[in-house]
Amino acid sequence: MPIVGYLGLGGPEGGADIVAAIRRGLGEVGLVEGKDFTSEYRWARYDADRLPALAADLVQRRVAVIIAFGAPVTARAARVATTEIPIVFAIGTDPVRAGLVASLNRPGGNLTGITTMNQDLGSKWVGLLHELLPAARDFAVLVNIVNGDSARRLITGTQAGGRSLGIRTEFLFASVESEIDAALDGLGARSRALIIHPDILFLQNSVKLAALAIHEKLPTIYAIRDFPAAGGLMSYGSSFFDANRQAGVYAGRILKGEKPSDLPIQQAAKFDFVINLKTAKTIGLDIPPTLLARADEVIE
Repeated sequence: MPIVGYLGLGGPEGGADIVAAIRRGLGEVGLVEGKDFTSEYRWARYDADRLPALAADLVQRRVAVIIAFGAPVTARAARVATTEIPIVFAIGTDPVRAGLVASLNRPGGNLTGITTMNQDLGSKWVGLLHELLPAARDFAVLVNIVNGDSARRLITGTQAGGRSLGIRTEFLFASVESEIDAALDGLGARSRALIIHPDILFLQNSVKLAALAIHEKLPTIYAIRDFPAAGGLMSYGSSFFDANRQAGVYAGRILKGEKPSDLPIQQAAKFDFVINLKTAKTIGLDIPPTLLARADEVIE
């Protein structure tokens, strides 16, 4: 029975929804775990240095396909570990710019997958916050500059969105957890809202960021649902469930005989808009009915 190898940057607790989404995708092509394939899980628990050994372990287990998710570093570790076993990734950056594939239409080699491209939503996030706070003119953007290309694209997008609406954007930088508190300290006195870079550092610290934003009474937006679920105000971005479901579909097609080089990179097409009403009330904010009506989920 073929083995599906899962390579995740996070841990099994936070990865349960991702695994469920991948299984859904495998099921859509008629494959059932235990009947058509078995699974091996390798979790780095946010320690990227462990990924090469974990990927090598999956190769040693002779898995039929590796599904790498969480960040580009997982796909890179899998690619270094094998040039033969098919790899399907689900990541939030441009895989061509990241050097993972030759092109979106013809990835070549043994890699293919799904990209969410959330770093290109900067202008959209500025627009949503502007709808929420039409009189505000000062927004802040928290960026992990170490995540080079993704950070640059977010900065460019938020600057463009700000210029079109007459909004000034202040950029704050944090590349390790200890820098987050200093970056946000006193921010509420000079900015009216906060945009958070879709980066693994900030995903790991969703609870901390939500608490700091509430302390500063800052309406804040992030890319994925984990942030409002942790107490943040809003999220808008590609559906991680749907992206990983698509990765499962690709893994299933590969198990049925297709080659990853023949499967073009897909861009996630479904977007989720989530609002936490409890947080809005906590910071004394009224959400306009027009925004509430467009939300895919309202957390109360």
